[in-house]
Amino acid sequence: MPAILQYEFMLRALVGGALVGVLAPVLGTFIVLRRFSLIAETLAHVALMGVAIGMATRFLPSLAALIAACLGAILVEQLRARGRLPGDVAMAVVLYGALAFAIVVIGLAGGFNVDLFSFLFGSILSVAPLDLWLLAGLTVVVVLFVGVFFVDLAQIAFDDDLARVSGVRTDLLNLGLAVLTGATITLSMRVVGVLLVGAMLVVPVMVGLRVARGLRAAMATAVVAGVLSALAGLAFAFYGDVSAGGAIVLTALALLVLAHVWMALRRLQREAHA
Repeated sequence: MPAILQYEFMLRALVGGALVGVLAPVLGTFIVLRRFSLIAETLAHVALMGVAIGMATRFLPSLAALIAACLGAILVEQLRARGRLPGDVAMAVVLYGALAFAIVVIGLAGGFNVDLFSFLFGSILSVAPLDLWLLAGLTVVVVLFVGVFFVDLAQIAFDDDLARVSGVRTDLLNLGLAVLTGATITLSMRVVGVLLVGAMLVVPVMVGLRVARGLRAAMATAVVAGVLSALAGLAFAFYGDVSAGGAIVLTALALLVLAHVWMALRRLQREAHA
């Protein structure tokens, strides 16, 4: 049996990584198509603010991060939907405000510590059984949400105004998508890290959109790329003794490079045959 499978903490990390590899690309597909990639970074920094508040007040950091991320998602969506701020401006305001608040709270709480670094960059040692149950439950909710509203979400992703005119409840679906994204970012922090989890919402989706035709096929390909990135990255982190989050994201980026190379080779092959 490989050494990586002989440790209980690694088994938990691999299961958690696989769940993140499914969750992030499923939601990320609609985020990328809407060109809302910045929302991942925004909610990640809001979650970091929640972690800082939790540590400073000795409240559960994960729960504080979840509450903060969900409230941040609602705030961004309300600012965007009501037209008070353009979508990118609303996300930027919330991002920098949350980051500044987190820095102040971290300073008042005595600076960085080991626990905070595990939230920032991910730690294969910190994935607990409760994290897996929460990730599994969120995966079921996200898959059901996307499965039931796939057509409506696709319409919103390609043309929000046309979807609204067609009778789609864009306000509720956009809010649901934002809240689920915030929950995904929060629950994925232990595996990938709050500073890198946004990449898992974007990079595997780019792989899927690059090599697959059709939205469903692109999403399925993105999920495969996400799971492969998580498992291979965790294995590299275990054997190379490096940061789990960094290894996972670098693996995803390597897959994106390979996807571009593969498509370039296919294009050259078609041109040669022509």
